[in-house]
Amino acid sequence: MIIGVPTEVKDNEFRVGLTPGNVSSLVAQGHAVLIQRGAGQQIGLTDELYRSAGASLVESATEVYAKSQLVVKVKEPQPQECAMLREDQILFTYLHLAPDPLQTKALLSSGSSCIAYETVTSRAGTLPLLAPMSEVAGRMSIQAAAAQMEKSHGGPGILLAGIPGVAAAKVVILGAGVVGRNALQMAVGIGADVCIIDKDLDRLRQIDAAYGNRVRTYYSDPLSIEREVYAADVVIGAVLLPGGAAPKLVSASMVAKMKPGAVVVDVAIDQGGCFETSRPTTHSDPSYLVDGVIHYCVANMPGAVARTSTFGLTNATYPFVEALANRGLVAALNHDVHLRNGLNVHRGQLASEPVASAQQLDFVPAVELLAA
Repeated sequence: MIIGVPTEVKDNEFRVGLTPGNVSSLVAQGHAVLIQRGAGQQIGLTDELYRSAGASLVESATEVYAKSQLVVKVKEPQPQECAMLREDQILFTYLHLAPDPLQTKALLSSGSSCIAYETVTSRAGTLPLLAPMSEVAGRMSIQAAAAQMEKSHGGPGILLAGIPGVAAAKVVILGAGVVGRNALQMAVGIGADVCIIDKDLDRLRQIDAAYGNRVRTYYSDPLSIEREVYAADVVIGAVLLPGGAAPKLVSASMVAKMKPGAVVVDVAIDQGGCFETSRPTTHSDPSYLVDGVIHYCVANMPGAVARTSTFGLTNATYPFVEALANRGLVAALNHDVHLRNGLNVHRGQLASEPVASAQQLDFVPAVELLAA
């Protein structure tokens, strides 16, 4: 199979879909790999490393898309990339379609088969291709919040850890999944006053057993969220509905009652965000104010630590790339129900029920599409 890796085009996105090590393994199995020149240059994965691994270097994304049977990316395709997709081509990347009807329409129109990293599942019921980037984003959320709290970034001038005689900042984490638990680890480590809110009592018990009285745990209900958000210096949005739009846990009227200078970090922004006042931002222009509350809603947070993120991501995605290359689309998806769960779009039809529900569209289960 011919596998192509284009350079990412999203703002300040330096991750790359395959490492030289991945390329070497694919080439050894008889596959051809096309890498757009400079795709990994910014993170030390030079063209020479890819060439030495057996890749063919091409000049443009247009050439990658024109020649590849399987396109492996990191971020959702931008409009100009969607326009280059074609029928009988496989796209394997993050998609986050639920809050993005324009991308959904473009992918359906392309006739390609699009597999979303974020909806591939595991035997344990987890999301193994989302997990590594959720770990990165969760840990980064506290770094981002700490920076936004500084006066030089427009914040109130509060140190998250406090000092002897001066209280630490209050950090509220909404959601105890992978993002929330990694944010919690960082916030506790830095010395903040932390609480975490979730509906999963087993997760809250695990957190209580691990952290004891260093962390307050609350069952998620509207009153608990209101009380803690109003008292918070920092609120981390870390909720996830797999493949679907994030629930709006914090309304605009609640944001208006938060502390002036409080910081919101909405890690759920890829799925539409869990604050009613959230909108996607970029690393170039990461934050904005609503009613005196700082909103940090960068949609590709792990791109800021692109080398770590690339290796963390490809460690998880590579076995599925190999399966698609060796078996082909239909055989690979019929062989592995967990990879099949990643199929969102196939030859002009939607295969994802959460996306269909979010956008009020029809869908056909993947198993039926593949049997047609």
